[in-house]
Amino acid sequence: MEINDLEKKITQDLAVELADEFDRNFERKAFFTEKWASPKINNARGSVMNRSGNLRRSIKYSVRDGMILFSSSLPYASIHNEGGEITVTAQMKKYFWAMYYKAVGGITTKVDGGESKSKKNVKLTAEAAKWKGLALMKVGQKIKVEKRQMVGDHPQVAKIVKGVIDDNMELFNQELIKKFTR
Repeated sequence: MEINDLEKKITQDLAVELADEFDRNFERKAFFTEKWASPKINNARGSVMNRSGNLRRSIKYSVRDGMILFSSSLPYASIHNEGGEITVTAQMKKYFWAMYYKAVGGITTKVDGGESKSKKNVKLTAEAAKWKGLALMKVGQKIKVEKRQMVGDHPQVAKIVKGVIDDNMELFNQELIKKFTR
């Protein structure tokens, strides 16, 4: 094995290992050991970062010039990874109203027409209130998005890098020993 081949193998092994660890962040609901912020109102559709699985599946890596680049084709990936603010648009308000009507439509009533006090209704009522609050926001108003990092630098990344390099160097050393002790 040549030195250039060793570098390529380390880079490729590292890319695969990091991609696997970054994917596990979605299972951990944390960036390694740093738990993601909880949503203000829980949603019946599941975890805020893994409802459809699109964000998780969108994270890809490429190796160029000895560098590993992680990216996502989804426009909202970076705001989740870094946190920040988004501006309410008219299109967003339409979506919020649609989600409000969807939540309200699932609320069951008693025979006398009053709202049932079932656990399902309580959850739906809270969800409907959240969507209504968002729908009533003015166009141009800001919504704060909490940082829920899934990709990036972390002390655990340094440990992974060291482990991959150590493993590959050990294999390289064993090949050198075999080559020169024949």
